Amino acid sequence: MMSKILKNKEFFLPLLLTVVVIVLDQITKALVVAKIPPYGLGFQLFGDFFRIVHVYNTGAAFSLGHDLNPLASFLFLRILPLLIMIVVVVIYFKTKSFSYPQRWFIAGIIGGGFGNLIDRFFNSKGVVDFIDVKFYGIFGMQRWPTFNIADSSIVICGILLIISFIIQERKMKKEVTNEN
Repeated sequence: MMSKILKNKEFFLPLLLTVVVIVLDQITKALVVAKIPPYGLGFQLFGDFFRIVHVYNTGAAFSLGHDLNPLASFLFLRILPLLIMIVVVVIYFKTKSFSYPQRWFIAGIIGGGFGNLIDRFFNSKGVVDFIDVKFYGIFGMQRWPTFNIADSSIVICGILLIISFIIQERKMKKEVTNEN
């Protein structure tokens, strides 16, 4: 009985991160919209290295697809990401082999995905982005594309999830080698 309770806790507790990411993402976006005029500068730190701005992204990552026609935009920037998020949630619940940290990472990806989907479905101007960082000409970019909390959660948790899978794979290979 206690084992089942602990398993359920390990299964559902990471989903708190999903809620935290969505709430933080929506609160920060609302603050930016309320305090900074569209395409305006809120403030900057360390010269112009880090800036809080107010922009709308009508595309996907790096504004890809911002010029799609309305039907294609609806399908590729709303419906497809929604279906992908549903698949990720189903995989989260159906896959028993994820480690506890992997569940946290997936929960962060889910939170970020739904945070941006809320904007896509309920903000006709696009996804609110506000974190603007100088990139010093790396890859030909003076500034990294502006992003938000949801984007950060997706990228950070995605990287950590990939690293965890690599570590898990190496451990499994080492165990197989040690058994032989």
